[in-house]
Amino acid sequence: MKSFAVAAARPHTVLPILHVLGMIIGVFGLAMLLPLTVSELSDDEAQWAYDEAVLITLAAGILLWLIGRPWKRELKSRDGILLVVLTWLLTPLFAALPLLFHLPQLSFTDAYFEAMSGLTTTGATVLVGLDSLPASIHIWRAELHWLGGLGVIVLVVAVLPLLGVGGRQLFRAETPGPMKDDKLTPRMAETAKGLWKVYILLTFILIGLYWLFGMTPADAVVHAFSVMGLGGFSSHDASFGYFQSLPLELITVLFALLAGMNFAMHFLALRGRSLSPYRLDPEIRWYLGLVLGSCLGLALLLWAQGVYADFPGALRDTTFSVVSMATTLGLATADFAQWPLYAGLWLLFLCSFSTSAGSTGGGIKMMRAILLYKQIHRELRHVLHPRAQINTRLGEQVVPDKVMYAVLAFFFTYVASIVLLAFVLSFTGLDVLTAFSAVVACINNTGPGLGQVGPASNYAMLSDFQTWVCSFAMLLGRLELFTLLVVLTPAFWRR
Repeated sequence: MKSFAVAAARPHTVLPILHVLGMIIGVFGLAMLLPLTVSELSDDEAQWAYDEAVLITLAAGILLWLIGRPWKRELKSRDGILLVVLTWLLTPLFAALPLLFHLPQLSFTDAYFEAMSGLTTTGATVLVGLDSLPASIHIWRAELHWLGGLGVIVLVVAVLPLLGVGGRQLFRAETPGPMKDDKLTPRMAETAKGLWKVYILLTFILIGLYWLFGMTPADAVVHAFSVMGLGGFSSHDASFGYFQSLPLELITVLFALLAGMNFAMHFLALRGRSLSPYRLDPEIRWYLGLVLGSCLGLALLLWAQGVYADFPGALRDTTFSVVSMATTLGLATADFAQWPLYAGLWLLFLCSFSTSAGSTGGGIKMMRAILLYKQIHRELRHVLHPRAQINTRLGEQVVPDKVMYAVLAFFFTYVASIVLLAFVLSFTGLDVLTAFSAVVACINNTGPGLGQVGPASNYAMLSDFQTWVCSFAMLLGRLELFTLLVVLTPAFWRR
């Protein structure tokens, strides 16, 4: 594209970030030591795949670091944006290496898609026969969810000040939500550390609960990583339905709801030993009200229409499915593609905006949805009172007009992206329902859609071109549209 041609002609736009990119890739290579250790302990014959992947990733990281070191300087906002985009483009490349080495039948396109799906916490998969794969492969796929949950960048931001590189630009580009300037602690590194402490704590608690209620240690780690990152990878073809356990489903529902909340609230609540941050958060009542209300409403409708013979069975399946889809988790215990079409469409609607800003979920976020609703209400009042000065409030704060303009622009871009990408997939031969739901599921980082990509199937039937379109949709959604799109504009590369 023209933007990248301009970049090639102006190496100064890329060289200053190469040493940081090299460090990030190096840290990412060290993350492969966990599945490598599991492979060694279980002797699952995948050790050599991790050995080669670790060496290649570390070598690439060191090489980039050496090339970029002479150009080292304090990062600017433009550098931070470019670094985030390059990180999310390149890390799936290295994440795919263990899959390519251990599964020679897997094409590069499918391996990159699987890795992108993991890191963006989408959970869409092209793999079949999951029950027969080695435990280390499952651990690696789920670890990608866990790392991608709060972002590889945020992890490295915690140590960047020690290396003399400012982290604020990275955090702003990586943090989800419309209000990126809010700081929980005075320093970006302390903010990142605080969020990761909460993230790690909840992950270990969930692993313990899964193990206590009957999962094997490997399954407990895989599904805890998947739930906390709000991804959808499972170690079984039947997804979470493999376990047929009500206690495990209830635990998953609880922790998926927690992961769909703003992690800043968890951090502040733990630091202050108080529940008041939750009470003051304007998103939570909307988030919980909509999700839990949808669980009850869909259960009643499906029971009344005879889809389920009894209400408890309907409530159990709908609660798990609604929470899983609304939080963009994507694990499944029932094939909701077999429900009436309105039910599946409602689940896709929920995954588009239900999760809170600052959570590990995808979609446009509940905060933006609230602001859009308030803007509609504001315009209706302006029709009745044209001369009135009407402010938009979120909690006790007046929302500046520039934030509202940004939200409206984001929403328009979001809808336009879905329509355009769905048209592209339809043009390649997919039926409209499959094309539309695949784009919605990928851009919202949810995973299962409807039609041929429903929860009982996967994305293996897509052509290479269709797979790359879905990979692009995942990346676009994970970086919240503008972070990626701005890099594709010629103006970004001008001095």
